[in-house]
Order: sequence, then structure tokens, then C-alpha cells
Amino acid sequence: MGEEQFEGSLYSYVSPLTQARALKKIMALSSARSTTAVNDSDTRTTGCLLTGIPGLEHQHIWLSIPFCAMYVAALAGNGILICIILSQPSLHEPMYIFLSMLASADILLSTSTMPKTLANFWLGSSHISFDGCLTQMFFIHFLFVADSAVLLAMAFDHFVAICSPLRYTTVLTSTVIEKIVAATLTRSLIMFPSIFLLKRLRYCRINIIAHTFCEHMGIARLSCSDISINVWYGLAAALLSTGLDIILIAVSYIHILRAVFRLPSRNARSKALSTCGSHVCVILFFYIPALFSVFAYRFGGRRIPRYVHILLANLYVVIPPMLNPIIYGARTKQIWEGAKQMFSHLAKESK
Repeated sequence: MGEEQFEGSLYSYVSPLTQARALKKIMALSSARSTTAVNDSDTRTTGCLLTGIPGLEHQHIWLSIPFCAMYVAALAGNGILICIILSQPSLHEPMYIFLSMLASADILLSTSTMPKTLANFWLGSSHISFDGCLTQMFFIHFLFVADSAVLLAMAFDHFVAICSPLRYTTVLTSTVIEKIVAATLTRSLIMFPSIFLLKRLRYCRINIIAHTFCEHMGIARLSCSDISINVWYGLAAALLSTGLDIILIAVSYIHILRAVFRLPSRNARSKALSTCGSHVCVILFFYIPALFSVFAYRFGGRRIPRYVHILLANLYVVIPPMLNPIIYGARTKQIWEGAKQMFSHLAKESK
């Protein structure tokens, strides 16, 4: 693709209104830093501009309302869930340890994107430094991979509990859980090399990222260097981490469903199927928008409207964190009992 074609594809992602606003901000930043021209400005110096949702700029204020509500609900729900699990010794079991890990990852994942997105929607605060953009990108990908690994650990926990209940305590020992936690954190570093892959590139074009947050390919497309390595590394990292998780989770739930259908009681089957169904829905809400974002950014081109891509990318950082405390927590009897005990204890202490 030639330079003129690249610039055309870049501008096709953003509306004229967004382009005009972004150019004004770039010119202001460039003059403040004594840069000579916008097109020759170094993104490392001037930073990046996050446009929000191109084509829906006039709807930013209205879009911020559901985004803010979901973010607050995610913070409150996951925060309460973590407090319940930590405060109740009866919940210090593998299933609830994994659930507290999922809640922690959800809080951090949504917090890595939503504050900046809402500041952009409300205040027009679209500028972010280059290093800040790299930091946000790293934590988004790190936490997404960690979230995926925890979902896999929870699927394995459900598989052992349903398919081999007598071996549950011997399989999921404290040592095994510690190894799972260590493996989750270690494997999440798979996106760390992407920082160096982006730093090696030469940036010489207008530094507009048509998104609400910084993504690997969003930053890479600002470069006028060859980004083939970035494209294929990002794709390989996604497939080898989350792709493998999806396969293993699917295998776990296939075995779980086979065990459920062999249950003698119809009520037990119905209850188990309802629980599995809700878990699968949350997992699909998490993976489908994320994988769509990964493939659309690399291969979608102009065939997919930009605002569709960005809206779906925002869904996987707020909807699953909002739903997880409800699906995995509020519908669990032990969590309800723990919540009653925790709030009862707090009420007694306040008197």
C-alpha cells in the first residue's frame, strides 16, 4: 500500500468533523513543542489523539451515560464480591479464589479504558502521551489475557467439581492453585514484546487513533514503517493465548454437559443447565467482541464500519465485568450467605 493510499485509508476511518478537531489539537501541540509541521511530527513527542467513536461524535454525551453506568456497576459489583470472599473464611475455596481473581482482573480491565474514554466523551480530553498510550495498550492486553486464563481455570474447576467430585480436594490443592495463579500472570506477559515492536517503528504521519483507547494495531498504523511483524505477532499472540483458552473451555463444558445429562434428577439437570447456560453467555460476551476486534483491525479494512468495531471493542471491557458478579456471584447461594454475614457484621460494628 502506498503512502497516499495509507493516508486515504486512515481518513476513511474518521469523519470530517473529527479530522478538523484533531488537526487543530495536533497543530496546537506541535507549536507548543516547537515542531515544524503536523505531517512530520513525531508521535513520540506530540503523543496521540483518541477520536472516540468516529461518526458518532455528536452522540458522545449520550453514549457516556450507559458506559458510565456499566463501569460504576462493574466497580461496585466486583468490589463487593471481593470483599465478601476475603471476609468469609468459608469462601476460601478454589472456586471462590478464582472468582475473586476474575473480579480483580475485571476491575482493572475496565479501569484501564473507561476513565480515559469518559474524559474524552465529557471533556474532549483526547490527547494521550505516546508512553501513556503504550502503557494503556499493554495493560489492556495483559488483563484481557489474564481474564481469559481465569475463565479457563474456572471452567476446569467446574469440570472437576461435576465430572470428578470425589477427586476435587485432591486435584485442586493449594499448591495447584498457586501454580495456576503463577501461570496466569506469567502467560499474560505474552504481549510485553509488543511494546518493543512498537518502539522500533518510525512515526511520521498524523497521530490520530480512531478509537476510544490505545490498541496494538491502532498505534502500529500510525507508523510509516513496515508493520507486518506487528500484525502477525499480535495475531499469533491472540490465537496462542485466548484461542487456546477458548478451545479448552469448550472441551471442559462439553464434558460438563455430558455429565449433566446423565444426572438422574430432572430438577438437578434443569438447574445445572441453567447455570452452565449463564456461564457460557458471559464467556461468549467476553470473547466474541474481543476476537472480532482482533480480526477486524487486521483484515476488516473498509468493509466494516469503524463505529461498529469500536463499540464492540468497548463492550468486552465493560459488559462482562458488569455481568460476572451477577452470574457467578449473586446467583450463588454461598455468596449470598457470605454477603448476609458480612453486612450483618458491619451493621453490628456500626452500632
